[in-house]
Amino acid sequence: MTLTDLDTTVSARRPAVLIGLIGEGVTPSLSPPMHELEGARHGMHYVYRTIDLAPAEGTPEYLEALLRAARRLGFNGLNITHPVKQAVVPLLDDLSDSARAVGAVNTVVFTDAGTIGHNTDVTGFDAALRDAFGVEPLERVVLLGTGGAGSAVATALAQRPVTDLVLIDQVPVRASALAAQVNALGAASARAADLGDLPGVLAGADLVVNATPIGMAAHPGTPFDVALLPDGIRVADIVYRPADTALLQAARARGIRTMSGLGMAMHQAADAFEIFTGERADRTAMLADLNDLVAAEATGNPPATPETAPERGENR
Repeated sequence: MTLTDLDTTVSARRPAVLIGLIGEGVTPSLSPPMHELEGARHGMHYVYRTIDLAPAEGTPEYLEALLRAARRLGFNGLNITHPVKQAVVPLLDDLSDSARAVGAVNTVVFTDAGTIGHNTDVTGFDAALRDAFGVEPLERVVLLGTGGAGSAVATALAQRPVTDLVLIDQVPVRASALAAQVNALGAASARAADLGDLPGVLAGADLVVNATPIGMAAHPGTPFDVALLPDGIRVADIVYRPADTALLQAARARGIRTMSGLGMAMHQAADAFEIFTGERADRTAMLADLNDLVAAEATGNPPATPETAPERGENR
């Protein structure tokens, strides 16, 4: 067998997938090992690379050049993160319903029809919420933080029968703008409120969601006084590094049911994997991988790779 024959045989047995992540400060991202571990379970030669932008490189012109170069170099798709989730939108040929609704893209796939943008933050949060709390009714939901992640959460909540979606942000005009955007979808009834209104709106809420950076390792603490949480409320936090934030710990100490950010992080990655490959992701295994990766990061251990990770799932 010649080297050419060998290359052809290996390629036939192991589909090649090349994915990138564009954004600022993405080098430490856990997306590459999460995707590569799932690709290995499917027998793929799955390569995921970070493309770390300098602050001056997030311009439409630079992004357009990156998209062109990625397609020419054979990338199957790209994940997009802060601060270019919105800037990339006008550079694409088409958008999924979720991306169009939120006005931001975190997943781009290269197809014969062109570049298609998706927002798996929307679908990822919805799936995580369903995992955590099922289909329990949510009449009033309080969302803290209306930036990029908060916009995706609000869009997901707008697709549920929420009668009162209260949006709170340190920048009130941003909360008001998102409320108008959500109301334009014609589902949930959204309104902006001030931080000073928090005690009153929490008192009658079924769920509060933290979509602020508060709780991350670089921003420790809780986004509000946890003594304001009423009995019977549910608490969701989209922060997942660390997974067990101070907010979730304080809520659980009160007997309040909680949802960590791990579920949303896993589901958005699984949705992107399925968009990129057309294969069904093993979400149970991906969640276990993510737990391992977060734990390894916390202890300073090297992250798992397809060669070192334990075997999980039926596709291995």
